[in-house]
Amino acid sequence: MSWSNFEIFGYIAISIWVIGFIISMIKPGSKILLLSGFSGTVVIGASIVVLWNYLERPPMRTLAETRLWYAFFLSLIGNIIYLKWKYSWFFIFSILLAILFIVINILNPETYNKSLMPALQSVWFIPHVVVYMIAYAFLASSFIISLNGLVNKKTDTLLTIQLADNVVNIGFGFLTMGLLFGALWAKKAWGHYWTWDPKETWAFITWVAYLIYIHNRSLSKKASKNQLFILFFAFILLLVCWFGVQYLPSAVNSVHNYAY
Repeated sequence: MSWSNFEIFGYIAISIWVIGFIISMIKPGSKILLLSGFSGTVVIGASIVVLWNYLERPPMRTLAETRLWYAFFLSLIGNIIYLKWKYSWFFIFSILLAILFIVINILNPETYNKSLMPALQSVWFIPHVVVYMIAYAFLASSFIISLNGLVNKKTDTLLTIQLADNVVNIGFGFLTMGLLFGALWAKKAWGHYWTWDPKETWAFITWVAYLIYIHNRSLSKKASKNQLFILFFAFILLLVCWFGVQYLPSAVNSVHNYAY
C-alpha cells in the first residue's frame, strides 16, 4: 500500500482549512475559522490512527511519517493559541505550514514497510519521537512569531516576545525530554548514552541555540529584535538537525538516518 491510499485525509483536511479561511473572510468574526481549524486537525489525527492500524507499528520510521505528526501538532498548537489569545495571523501561518508538510507528503508518495529494525522496537521509540515532534511544532510556532515580529513593522515587539517566550519554554522542555529519552534509548540499544553521532551533535547544537535565547531573555527583560533573530536562526538549525544532517557525508553510516 502506498501513500496515495492515505492522501485522501490530506485533501480533506486542506479543503476544510481553505473553506474555513474563505468563509472567515466573507464573515469576519465568525467561529467558522476555529471550527475548521480543529476539524482539519482531527482529520490529520485520524489519518495517523488509520496508518498506525494498517502498519501495525507506530508511524514514526520515515520522514513522511514524521511530517504527518508535525502537521498534526503544528495545526493543534495553532488552534489552541488562537482559542486562547485570538491571534488569527498566527493561526493562519501555522495552518499554512501544516498544509505545506501535507502537500510535500502528497507529492512524494512512498511505499510503507511494516517492519521495524530491532533498535526501533525499544520502549523508548514512541516517547522519544513524539516529544520531539511536539517540541519541533512549538519551536516552529516560535519561528512564525519571530518572522512576524521581524517583517511586520506594526507588531508590538514586547507582546511578540512574550508570546514567543510561552511557546519556546514549552518547546524547550519537550526538546530536553527528547534528548534524555534518546540517551536512554541509545544506552539500551547500543550500550552508550551519547556517541556524538552527527544527529546527536546537531540535536545538541539546536538545544544550545534555544538555551541561548532563554538565557538572553533571563538577562534582559527588554524585548529586542535581536532576540527574534536568535529564534529565527535557531529554527534554521532545527531544520538542519531534522532534515539536513542525513545528507552530510559524515552521516552516511549514522544510526539516526531516516528510512525511505
